[in-house]
Amino acid sequence: MEFHTPNWAKHAVFYQIFPDRFARSPQHQQNFLRSSPWEDWDAPPTLQGYKGGDLWGIKDNLDYIQDLGITAIYFTPIFQSACNHRYHTHDYYQVDPILGGNIAFREFLDAAHEKNIKIVLDGVFNHCSRGFFFFHDVLENGSYSPWIDWFEIEDFPLAPYTGDSPANYRSWVGNRALPVFNHNNPQVREYLMKIAEYWIEFGIDGWRLDVPFEISAPGFWQEFRQRVKAINPEAYIVGEIWGDSRQWLDGTQFDGVMNYLFTGATIAFTGGDRIQPQHIQGRDYEPYPPISATEYATKIHNLLQLYPWEIQLTQLNLLASHDTARLLTMADGDINTVKLATLLLMTFPGAPSIYYGDEVGLMGGIDPDCRRGFPQAQDWNQELLQTHRQLIQLRHKYPCLRIGTYEVLHAQGELYVFARIRETEVLIIAVNTGSTTINHNLDISQLTSQPEVVIYGTGTIVQLLPESHNTYLELTIPPRTGCIIAKE
Repeated sequence: MEFHTPNWAKHAVFYQIFPDRFARSPQHQQNFLRSSPWEDWDAPPTLQGYKGGDLWGIKDNLDYIQDLGITAIYFTPIFQSACNHRYHTHDYYQVDPILGGNIAFREFLDAAHEKNIKIVLDGVFNHCSRGFFFFHDVLENGSYSPWIDWFEIEDFPLAPYTGDSPANYRSWVGNRALPVFNHNNPQVREYLMKIAEYWIEFGIDGWRLDVPFEISAPGFWQEFRQRVKAINPEAYIVGEIWGDSRQWLDGTQFDGVMNYLFTGATIAFTGGDRIQPQHIQGRDYEPYPPISATEYATKIHNLLQLYPWEIQLTQLNLLASHDTARLLTMADGDINTVKLATLLLMTFPGAPSIYYGDEVGLMGGIDPDCRRGFPQAQDWNQELLQTHRQLIQLRHKYPCLRIGTYEVLHAQGELYVFARIRETEVLIIAVNTGSTTINHNLDISQLTSQPEVVIYGTGTIVQLLPESHNTYLELTIPPRTGCIIAKE
């Protein structure tokens, strides 16, 4: 089957922002918010507290985001809600007033687009909240409500707040705060499709879909794609699916998924036994136990065989998110783990995504701790920031890192070497996850050009060795480092 995925996403570098925690801009807030008792910005985040971040604050920091090399932002939910993460949606047509409302989002979206930064919103279409108008009407009016069939009501009375009585309605993973929509109801289906269309027409560039595997109504996601793409054929549709996603990546539904299969393998390889198991409890992406270069190569090979190449180029690749511990914390503060994993992230097919603050060394365990406030400049890890800037710049400079083929050249022990190839443009990436220097003679005779200059990292090339009409590159890679080699 031939199908099309958004061309811009193949060249994008994403930045994931949790809006309550990135930046607060009090001068723009409405009067009733200015004196609100926000949590202290630098205090550990709580499950229910707000820090008061807003869209104006993010807008004020667009220069920083652009200078980092970011070309797309993925927001966790921004619609009106009564929780700091906003997955409990009250009104899908209203941006949360704490964030500045629809006016602030209009200003932000226009400012981002002026800087050629795309904006992808989080679509929570499996469930809503107890405060959602239609469900609230059922709570108030019981069997008289016109919207009973919008939800999966089992009996009356409903018990939305107490665990002492049966809830009598289906909710997401049994959380009474999150009533599940009845997606087989044509009215519900049409309502959700209209929301998707409304914000695409408003000007957003795509949707990240929360737990889309929970929606099993026949044809739902096929219709979603058709209606979104009818408005903007280049809109990006990416699903939150943590495992094998072939049934959703057949060209009729999503353009990609959050590529946790890449995440888990990459962390297990680069972090090794530094990964702290307590930071991955309850998570299903296997960043532990450690794996060798050979095992990593096998996992990457299998991953690249799962989906068509057109899909591979629009996967959303990541090392952390609002649902995981931050990598620096997982690796017990080992900065080299983050640098090695980021090198692999920025040189892998698909769109890399940075979780806000990871580029400056923000720490955080499993949520809510991974949702800390973005740190002040004096607290930034400049080495990590420079690493991110360098690698993003190289990704933008070399098309082969974005749309070139991926060929493993060597994978043994703790040394992993591969090439990204686009016609005669070839880059070699070498990673040593071990604790000792590795010397290796790499056969590059079959490549369309022979890279010979280190353009990133601390590896060295001792000499080129012609043997038996083959060309070898003699690599020396210091412990816990990686490099990129080009023909310059």
